Amino acid sequence: MGQDQTKHQIEKGLHLYQSNQTEKALRVWMRVLEKSADPAGRFRVLGCLITAHAEMGRYKDMLKFAVVQIDTARELEDPDYLTESYLNLARSNEKLCEFQKTISYCKTCLNMQGTTVSLQLNGQVSLSMGNAFLGLSIFQKALECFEKALRYAHNNDDKMLECRVCCSLGNFYTQIKDYEKALFFPCKAAELVNDYGKGWSLKYRAMSQYHMAVAYRKLGRLADAMDCCEESMKIALQHGDRPLQALCLLCFADIHRSRKDVQTAFPRYDSSMSIMTEIGNRLGLIQVLLGVTKCWMIQKELDKALESIEKAQELAEGLGNKLGLLKLHCLCERIYRTKEQQRELRDHVVKFHECVEEMELYCGMCGESIGEKNNQLQALPCSHFFHLK
Repeated sequence: MGQDQTKHQIEKGLHLYQSNQTEKALRVWMRVLEKSADPAGRFRVLGCLITAHAEMGRYKDMLKFAVVQIDTARELEDPDYLTESYLNLARSNEKLCEFQKTISYCKTCLNMQGTTVSLQLNGQVSLSMGNAFLGLSIFQKALECFEKALRYAHNNDDKMLECRVCCSLGNFYTQIKDYEKALFFPCKAAELVNDYGKGWSLKYRAMSQYHMAVAYRKLGRLADAMDCCEESMKIALQHGDRPLQALCLLCFADIHRSRKDVQTAFPRYDSSMSIMTEIGNRLGLIQVLLGVTKCWMIQKELDKALESIEKAQELAEGLGNKLGLLKLHCLCERIYRTKEQQRELRDHVVKFHECVEEMELYCGMCGESIGEKNNQLQALPCSHFFHLK
């Protein structure tokens, strides 16, 4: 298969993919991969396969194609191709919650400065790195990376990147419990979609609506949360976007739990859990198990709650997700206080404070811990944050 034919087949695959005929598109691209003798065409088709598998939640396949793409980039001996392939390797590891590997591949990207293309990719590299630091609950470094990604987006007038960074910032502020900002950023992302997103994939709209739903739920605006989550889920189902379906199901379950409707929440958690397990989103699984634990606590089934905590703790320790561990110690503290088991209670109080110390979640002004309850926060240029009050 020559250069022109390769190009034509890639375009054909893209056309099929955009009209939601994903499996047909994958077959066309795989044929190109098998038959094309053009390394640049093979590189491009691998990029298409990586993106498609990412959106379907087939992260192990995504990683497999990213590894092949690095070999193709080396064949082409072009620093731009190499940077792009390392970014894809970083993103694959980010999706599989291998956060230390993600950070290391992102650093490789930043050290391999090629030409202008590499510089344009720097924003995406910073975003991926920020998501990885957030997965490890290293908040100051995560914020630094997100701010950097935002600067690249503004300098290159890259509205799609800006939209993605706003969604990540929404997630960031949800975790440290500044719910005003947790809502502000995804609303900004939704604005960008409305103003510039006519030709964009619908996933940008779905993503911003999902993050708005999470923030609305945290603010107790459950009807708004439900509306946004339904819209996000509709798009996720249309596009076969499994990762987003899992997140929406988790959000629906959390909304029902907030309404104390545990019977409706449980099946949603179960459905979310089975997709998270299938795609390998271990960070998502921790969130699901936290929700399930709280449901058992509402029903006063404390031993079942402890079983869920044990599973979540194993995952959080494996990932190095300190915030997950902190939340679990907090729940254990409540359970053992109810059970009047003093020794276990003391143990978890100590571990809870160790987590706070490790994450440096203290306000530099008032010394109180950050992220215990909804509070407006202000970040300094050095990315340290303090209570606005």
